[in-house]
Amino acid sequence: MSLVLDSSATLAWIYSDETTDSIRALFDQVIDEGAIVPALWKLEVANSLTVAVRRRRIDVEFRRAALADLAHLDISTDQHTNGHAWNDTLHLADRFRLSLYDAALSGTRAAPNAASGHTGSGTARSRASGRHQNLG
Repeated sequence: MSLVLDSSATLAWIYSDETTDSIRALFDQVIDEGAIVPALWKLEVANSLTVAVRRRRIDVEFRRAALADLAHLDISTDQHTNGHAWNDTLHLADRFRLSLYDAALSGTRAAPNAASGHTGSGTARSRASGRHQNLG
């Protein structure tokens, strides 16, 4: 597992009107190889979907189905995000003039290839592909 995934790419995959060929290719890789996410990823994705419910872009069932589909993917949470936030990540942000969040993505352990700005079995692929096409 070497792909670092952020919430922007995840949400672009969930919403079919935001899905590009690059996002499809990225999630094909996530489905095949897995991904790692920073500690805040689940909160960010769930919060963004909750805001979309409140704005009536999606309904509660869409949110439930999207989160259920994501749960089927081989996505691991970086357990080091919080432990490094006030030291290594802060220094990385200062050195390269990044936001702390971008520095956390860049510094995520065991994941040198970040997919920022924007996991798994055949079963996960079919579930994820079906949900995306049906609910997007």
